[in-house]
Amino acid sequence: MQDKFSIDCHKCQRLVNFLNEVKVNYPNYHARPVPDFGDISPKLLIIGLAPGMHGANRTGRPFTGDFAGVLLYQTLYKYGFSNHAESMSMNDGLELIGCRITNAVKCLPPGNKPESNEIKNCNGYLSGEIAGFMAGRGVALLALGTVAHRAVLMAVSYTHLRAHETPEHLVCRLLLE
Repeated sequence: MQDKFSIDCHKCQRLVNFLNEVKVNYPNYHARPVPDFGDISPKLLIIGLAPGMHGANRTGRPFTGDFAGVLLYQTLYKYGFSNHAESMSMNDGLELIGCRITNAVKCLPPGNKPESNEIKNCNGYLSGEIAGFMAGRGVALLALGTVAHRAVLMAVSYTHLRAHETPEHLVCRLLLE
């Protein structure tokens, strides 16, 4: 099932409550669901776990403002996927080229550990992002970590599996079709 993402999503009460607490302690933080970012017709789709406390949760952009983002954006720049090597804020002029970044879970989870129902609640958003990616003839999905990997597999329809395929084979086949 595909859902249309909303920055005002309130599907997960635990995450809503946590973000409300974060907003009290850090009033200048984004502290809301974080949308995907980048080229609307990417060849590369990168899926992370969830917004980081002082990164995307602060800035409102995936992998912006934390160490993982420093490494990611430097690498994207090195290989021609961005117009500069740093992501500092939503207003820094950074553009991704042929690349889009999203998260399996759109809200900051306490302890950076989403619960299974929260991953499932966000999976409709991820499913829509992946469907758009594949319809646009995307070339490669890069899931960063186990939670993101499992969320990608969940987002892809298992009804398309052939008898000899694993979910990983299905993702590769759908990207190549």
